Amino acid sequence: MVLVGPSGAGKSTWAASRFRAEEVVSSDALRGVVGSGPHDLDASADAFDLLERIVAARLGRGLTTVVDTLGLDEARRTAWLAAARAASLPAVVVLLDTPPELCRARNRERERPVPAQVITGQLRKAATIGTVLDLEGWDAVHRVEHAGRESERAPERPLGLTTRPTERRSSQGLRFVLQVGRFPWGEEPAAWLAGIATAADQAGFAGLALMDHLIQIPQVGRAWEPIPEPWVTLGLLAGLDTGLELGTLVTPVTFRSPGVTAKAAATLDVLTGGRAFVGLGAGWWGREHAAYGLPFPPARERLDLVESAIATMRDLWAPGTKGTDRLPETTCYPRPVHPIPIVLGGSGERTLRIGARLADAVNVRTEQVDRALAAVAGTDVKVTVLDVPPGGRQFADPPPRQLDRYGALADLGVDTVFLAISDLRGPDDVAGVAAILT
Repeated sequence: MVLVGPSGAGKSTWAASRFRAEEVVSSDALRGVVGSGPHDLDASADAFDLLERIVAARLGRGLTTVVDTLGLDEARRTAWLAAARAASLPAVVVLLDTPPELCRARNRERERPVPAQVITGQLRKAATIGTVLDLEGWDAVHRVEHAGRESERAPERPLGLTTRPTERRSSQGLRFVLQVGRFPWGEEPAAWLAGIATAADQAGFAGLALMDHLIQIPQVGRAWEPIPEPWVTLGLLAGLDTGLELGTLVTPVTFRSPGVTAKAAATLDVLTGGRAFVGLGAGWWGREHAAYGLPFPPARERLDLVESAIATMRDLWAPGTKGTDRLPETTCYPRPVHPIPIVLGGSGERTLRIGARLADAVNVRTEQVDRALAAVAGTDVKVTVLDVPPGGRQFADPPPRQLDRYGALADLGVDTVFLAISDLRGPDDVAGVAAILT
């Protein structure tokens, strides 16, 4: 990407609000490296020599590169276009059409203004460059029309909270995430979902996870009961003003390509200000695969897919657009705003080995905790449990006994409990379990 505009057009501010600092190669900044400061014109030759070398190195590695100079020199501009083409990368030019009077005013405010006659020449050239750019063969020419002071503001707030909330843990040191697998929402699905999420937030849950199935599973309900697509539903929940972490428990690798799941999770992470997580699994129910025309390979092949999926998602969430053994490029924007945790569900021996190597956490049933802890010993991988307390909404055991049970899990080293209310009906049922979250 090449920025084009006269001094004072707002190019650097525009780039800083949209790209990471290491993706932007600025001639002014490089003057400050090889000269006495960003406006040391005597250092221009050395700065541009360094800029060209940096651009060439980044393009050679397939990395996103934003060239922040005036961009008015046709020879330099078309050379960068040719370099992008040689690296098989998309090439975009951004023309900042800032009012001349604003460019001049900004220039006057600088500690070392550009001479008046120089900026006049830049403005004259910028006024006629649009047609030239259209003819040069860029993949896109993006015009920032009338970029005034408004363009210097930070990007708009994403939906939800823009910063991750303080981590919520019980007095026993556990995080509790509400796992929602049944949806008796009646005639107002969106209102029911919002009520459940709000109640979970107020009760002290750290997050909310949605089950990912295409047909309601027999362990939970009947096949004709609603079971919504989780990533669409999480988008709705992202718009609520809660501090809940949001994700799935778990998404089968057989449902979607890992790149599509990575894209959905990255988008959710941006919309929530860094509160997304991905629960991942090998899938287990052949009926739903057959019903939706999806392949359901043997367990060994599905676990191969799990390994590949985790690596692919990490690649797409990483900085830059460098190709990998799995992907010709890793262009995935918006980028996540925090490292998205991957929770691998399943208790098989190979599943736990994969989790210990590649995941951030493994999720098992409470009776399988010892095996999971042994598998991740010596790593930073956390153990989480899916817990369906006996007795449904009211629980057969009173809160003190429940607290003893969770205390024992915490003592073993469990980090998070995904709590499923087996006969969940509405927000009151969520509020009713608040006592065990303290």
